[in-house]
This record gives sequence, C-alpha cells and structure tokens, in this order.
Amino acid sequence: MIVPLEHVLILAAILFVLGLVGVLAWRSNIIMMLIGIEVMLNAAMLVFVGGAARWNVDGQIFALMIMAMTSAEVSLALALVVYLQRRKKTVNADAFSEMQG
Repeated sequence: MIVPLEHVLILAAILFVLGLVGVLAWRSNIIMMLIGIEVMLNAAMLVFVGGAARWNVDGQIFALMIMAMTSAEVSLALALVVYLQRRKKTVNADAFSEMQG
C-alpha cells in the first residue's frame, strides 16, 4: 500500500466530520443535508477501501455496494426535494413541520 492506513483513516475522519458539520449546520436546507450525508458515506467508503488494501480483503465490494446505495438514495431524495419544492415553493426543512410524527 503506497499510502499508510493511518493517513487514509485520518482523511476519512476529516471527511466524516465535515459531512456531519454540514448536516448539523444546514439543517434547514434539505439539499445541503443530502450533500453532507453523501460526504459521510464517501468517508465510510474510503475506510472500506483503505482496509481492503491493508488486509487483502474484499472491501472494494462494500465500497461498490455503498456506491449503489448512494446512487439510489440520491435519485429518491432528489425526487422528494423536487416534489416538496413544487408543493411548498421552498427547500427549507422548517417549512415541512407537518411531516413530523
């Protein structure tokens, strides 16, 4: 492995924290929340690939599964955002308080 596993884990942790901060900081904007979730999933995928390179296991398969899951999540979430935009004329999550249990 050319890059040490510790560097991969540090980068993944930084990405995960940035995604978490993005989700928490822009809780009112649905699109920014989705971007933050995508960054966190990419951090998890980076850990899987780094671990697979280190221990010669099939982490790339998990990474491909995460890619498939995120592409499905993005398509469904963007469809939901378009629907909510047309219904309420905003993507502000606070405008959708009636959706809470």
